[in-house]
Amino acid sequence: MARYTGPVCKLCRREGDKLFLKGERCASSKCAFERRETPPGQHGRNRRFKRSEYGVQLREKQKIKRIYGLQEKQFRNFYERAVRQKGITGQQLLMLLESRLDNIIYRMGLAPSRLAARMLVRHRHVEVNDRIVDIPSYILAPGDKIRIREKSRKMGSVHDAMKRVKEGKLVPYVQLDKALMEGVFVNFPTREAIPIRAQEQMVVELYSK
Repeated sequence: MARYTGPVCKLCRREGDKLFLKGERCASSKCAFERRETPPGQHGRNRRFKRSEYGVQLREKQKIKRIYGLQEKQFRNFYERAVRQKGITGQQLLMLLESRLDNIIYRMGLAPSRLAARMLVRHRHVEVNDRIVDIPSYILAPGDKIRIREKSRKMGSVHDAMKRVKEGKLVPYVQLDKALMEGVFVNFPTREAIPIRAQEQMVVELYSK
């Protein structure tokens, strides 16, 4: 499947917000968005215009899609699944995205970014309930146990990520045992517990047109 392979810092500048696509670097002084918040491109600094309602909704959709590293078709499939569930569609959409295996690995601190988490899964370094799962979009159920395979626990990238984990700072819907490099997906998250700045209702309004 085709994926964006260009400079990810440009995506943050395009959306006008930090998307935390490069892990620890995004929280440091090296973050490109901190140094230059203007949109990318030759005329980015001089762009001064008022977005239409459609434009605002589109940018919000693009921002959420890029945070989770999805292509349009994948994102639309998650939206349609959210529509079929009970509850507020926008919140159900974020709940599903947060429940992806690659995202939960990132939330546990087993990988520094969602892209790195996706690579761990793709390369068969991750087990869910004692079985290897190599599908990053796998939706976890409450109580599922996630761990790094025993033969993969000596990987330098995993150890480096774990050193930066502060267990008290984890989101409330995951638990982690740093020593064993494993954790539990406790429950589906509430909107208040999901730490991203997004107006998901605008996505619903955009797709409802």
